[in-house]
Amino acid sequence: MSRKMKNKVLHNLKIERIATEGKCVGHHEGKVVFVSNVAPGDLVDARVTRGRSSFMEAEAIAIHEHSPDRVIPFCEHFGTCGGCKWQHISYELQMAYKRQQVVDQFQRIAKVPLPEVMPIIGAGNTRYYRNKLDFTFSNNRWLTREEIDSGEDFERNALGFHIPKRFDKIVDIKHCYLQGSLSNEIRNGLREFALAENLSFYDIIGQTGLLRNLIIRTAQEDQVMVIVQFGEDDPDGIEKVMRFLKENIPGITSLLYIVNLKKNETFQDLDVHVYAGKDHIEETMEGLRFKIGPKSFYQTNSQQAYRLYQVAREFAGLTGEETVYDLYTGTGTIANFVAGNAQQVIGIEYVEPAIADAKENALLNGITNTLFYAGDMKAVLNESFVSQYQKPDVVITDPPRAGMHEDVVEMLLHLEATKIVYVSCNPATQARDVALLSAKYHVKRIQPVDMFPQTYHVENVVLLELKSNDDQ
Repeated sequence: MSRKMKNKVLHNLKIERIATEGKCVGHHEGKVVFVSNVAPGDLVDARVTRGRSSFMEAEAIAIHEHSPDRVIPFCEHFGTCGGCKWQHISYELQMAYKRQQVVDQFQRIAKVPLPEVMPIIGAGNTRYYRNKLDFTFSNNRWLTREEIDSGEDFERNALGFHIPKRFDKIVDIKHCYLQGSLSNEIRNGLREFALAENLSFYDIIGQTGLLRNLIIRTAQEDQVMVIVQFGEDDPDGIEKVMRFLKENIPGITSLLYIVNLKKNETFQDLDVHVYAGKDHIEETMEGLRFKIGPKSFYQTNSQQAYRLYQVAREFAGLTGEETVYDLYTGTGTIANFVAGNAQQVIGIEYVEPAIADAKENALLNGITNTLFYAGDMKAVLNESFVSQYQKPDVVITDPPRAGMHEDVVEMLLHLEATKIVYVSCNPATQARDVALLSAKYHVKRIQPVDMFPQTYHVENVVLLELKSNDDQ
């Protein structure tokens, strides 16, 4: 983009619709303009920040006319922390655009005959719906323009979220509407205690400081797990922090800590120390109990996860006679959830600790017809594996955002299961894989599920059925 174009102000730009990643679209002199933090129907002045030959990106600097679909954001941090990009848009419109996102991706990418996409399953709770949040301690708090211009000195320590695209800046969160229970009390109480005790907040650039990261996990039955990551191996400082949490917030049922001297916050390879309470919390679903440890994966919206799994089970149409393959099984939640309706369920996942959790959860619930295997999906799912077990009648697959590897898709085409239930958090890669599977499969049903209100993310479930020989 030429220097003349950058920072150019586009006056009276009409915002037409929502596009990918939550941005909205307008047009200026034949070019598409992507604008963030606006709503369809807004009339804005926008400053160009980036451009290519066919499009530009811009930020709104003035709004002349407000969209009738706008609502007042309920969080003081909206527009800064980046966690809830759609608080300014009514929930009804959010759901409509999420469904339309699925429609657009499948029409543009899959390009196969499609049934009508069903109405999206909305969330009963559009606030306080997450069961897991990660907060970062930092000695480099994000300052607002007003604070900078004032010339005053401000507290620079913070506990909150990363500013979008800025790994070194943290917005200090006062109240977060993503997680209920004790979450805000724990975070604010720990911050105040740390400031009063002059404990060091982490320096992300210098990789120094005692307090590094705070993870809060909750379950629906008033169970709360708190994990504190420390950036220094300081027994006295660690004891001071953990004792404060134990003595002042009695609602914590699992109080854990980690000493992390690495250059990143991942802790799958680190020891987790139990300071007080249990080493896990438990989630329940239709009478099943799922043990969740500090390293366990569990869908971050428990209520909507249940709706999602209900859809997957309904689409599978199990009668109790089927062998089911559950690919990318994670901690085996779907596998164990559908096991009561199948003859046998075989789960495959590349993360070994997740498979250990899956096996433990099966034992916890007395489930005896599930088998779990760890390994790279494209390496495990081969002729030898299938010959060792029965070929699947139904395949349930829930891959990461990147979708399935082509080798896995080829193997599914070779296996010719009667049904494939494809669960995805990325309709674009799901549509790509469906296009490949269309060589032998019809798309029969498409059901979006809203797992993350106030964001542009959407979960989607697709039922594929094997074509007859005449159709292939």
